[in-house]
Amino acid sequence: MTAKLEGSPGAVGILLAHGAGAGQMHPWMRLMRSLLGDYYATMTFNYRYTEAARRSPDRSETLLAVHLAAAERMMGYTDRVVLAGKSMGGRMASHLVGERGWPAAGLIYYGYPLVPMGKGSPRDTSHLEAIGNPQLFFAGTRDRLGPPELIDAIASRVPRGSLVVVDDADHSFKVPKATGRSQEDELRWMAAETAQWIRLRIELGGGPHAGQM
Repeated sequence: MTAKLEGSPGAVGILLAHGAGAGQMHPWMRLMRSLLGDYYATMTFNYRYTEAARRSPDRSETLLAVHLAAAERMMGYTDRVVLAGKSMGGRMASHLVGERGWPAAGLIYYGYPLVPMGKGSPRDTSHLEAIGNPQLFFAGTRDRLGPPELIDAIASRVPRGSLVVVDDADHSFKVPKATGRSQEDELRWMAAETAQWIRLRIELGGGPHAGQM
């Protein structure tokens, strides 16, 4: 595992995990790490298969072992850790907390991969309901893997869930040129929303417990 940290250590830090198809040096990850680092210390890491330059993700047990090691390392920089992830990385974070009880301060999903690629049935998300700490879901209106209407049902069902819908965005939060917005615009806005959510839900501990920011 290699890790990269941006931002100044503080009371709360963010561990950002990459998705299935790209590692921590992918432009999406580099930009989001930098944007989040303007607010909170933010660390990324590579799963083992990424380090080995393999295309197919490891088995869940191996992914979770690496994710756990990264989370424990992040605890050396900050008092509380928010686990965030792009697609698969967010899903692995949710299993680390919901099934294995890792004490995350909160979880953030940048495109939760609810519907597996090429399949029509949603994944089992019952483990999310076992997570008592705040969970924030970002869902693009053009995301086929995490349609907002399905994600909204999950965010409303978990104990302290919130949903932010990103208009016109796909699974990577790209938007059509006709919108006049860029993917960087969207990620910058999402980073600001993330920071506000962390401040309200985790640092101050207030706000609604379901459905919306």
